[in-house]
Amino acid sequence: MTKTTELSRRRLMQASAALGAGALAGSAFPAWRARAAEEMTMWWWGEQELPGLQGYVDEVVKRYTAATVKPMLQDTAVVISQFQTAAAAGNAPDIQFLWNGIYHMESVWLGYLANLDGLVKDDVIKASQPTLLSNYDGHTYRLGWYPLPMIWIYNKDLFEKAKLDPEKAPETWDAFLAACEALKSAGIEPVGGGIQDGYWGEWFFGHGLAQCVDSPGQAVELFTGERSFEDPAYHAPWVKLEELQKAGFLNKAMSSTELYPGIDLIVTGKVAMGESIGSRMPADSKTTNGKIGAMVMPVFGKSKLAGKPIFDAQGIGISKDAKDPKAAAAFLEFMQAPEQLALLHEKTGWLPSNSTFDTSVITDPSVVSMWKRWGQGENIPYVANVVPGQWYEQALLPAGQQVVAGKITGAEAGALAAKVAKEWRDFNPDMVDHYKKWAKDLG
Repeated sequence: MTKTTELSRRRLMQASAALGAGALAGSAFPAWRARAAEEMTMWWWGEQELPGLQGYVDEVVKRYTAATVKPMLQDTAVVISQFQTAAAAGNAPDIQFLWNGIYHMESVWLGYLANLDGLVKDDVIKASQPTLLSNYDGHTYRLGWYPLPMIWIYNKDLFEKAKLDPEKAPETWDAFLAACEALKSAGIEPVGGGIQDGYWGEWFFGHGLAQCVDSPGQAVELFTGERSFEDPAYHAPWVKLEELQKAGFLNKAMSSTELYPGIDLIVTGKVAMGESIGSRMPADSKTTNGKIGAMVMPVFGKSKLAGKPIFDAQGIGISKDAKDPKAAAAFLEFMQAPEQLALLHEKTGWLPSNSTFDTSVITDPSVVSMWKRWGQGENIPYVANVVPGQWYEQALLPAGQQVVAGKITGAEAGALAAKVAKEWRDFNPDMVDHYKKWAKDLG
């Protein structure tokens, strides 16, 4: 993905510059033909992250004949703020792109999004795989659009140079440290990427915290006060990051390199291992002639989520201001039909999140292997999607940066995280109440 501006993931998940149809059947969803012609607005995001999505959106609205849909590509900086401002004024679009977890859940709590249950067919909601974090109080508020497996990757050529098995990535933390030592001894920077913008640290935290909690609900409790980051069990991810920093296993330019250029260092053979996303795999594997492998973060924790692949998804929903919610729902169902799912793959080279899509179109062995494990096997939500915005900006991003720079320890990062979490609770009691209810949904 290509970074376009200095923004949090709440405003982030930028484009990957490296990312590498058929007529409407109509019969699958009779409501399409039954709706009277009308006009709807759709605010969307994703071309920045998945090049080719613009072509998909243009074509899909052209194919849809039951209504006129006017799409508007949003700038990364205003995906959330512009929607919430418009919703507060009663002037939101009919259809809105939605990141996962708290990125759209706050709009649910503010009453800005429509509950999809009873609007969109149950089988369509289920097949779209919106993930657990799209649910609140027993209801679903967005459909899945395209998936984002959260992965670690490694360069097989560099493994071979260090006399490591290129077909066997380290699965445990001890094996990982041993691999790092072998790579370092061979003159290869073992692990890392770029953390100048802070987002690598978010990903590391998200992968690491999953090894410290038994459910996303337990992660929420770190912000509602039932649990604390001062407990070594929960600041363990930063302690592990400190361990890598002290051992000299992180790449030297990490603090002066941004997230996505840092991923490119692995693809170009300058760093051996690091974090990435599944939507990059087709292009990165092609660039390296199959020499990029996907791996789960090596296991150091003992939670029920430890060692399991993390699977996220981008989504889309209906605003409370939709002029005709049923018409908006009909269009979302249209987007989930086989012809439109095939169109998304055709235009982007990536996959839709819908479970009915025939993934046999993937032929690259590395991508097939990754997808079978992340997309079709047992997976877990991305727990970093539950963190409050204030905590994200004031604790999560700086904690990772400062640990990597050797300015604070992992325990000190935990103290910072606990302090900011308390400040957030003190100033947002209404949000804390919503979080507590959400924790039960996610338990």
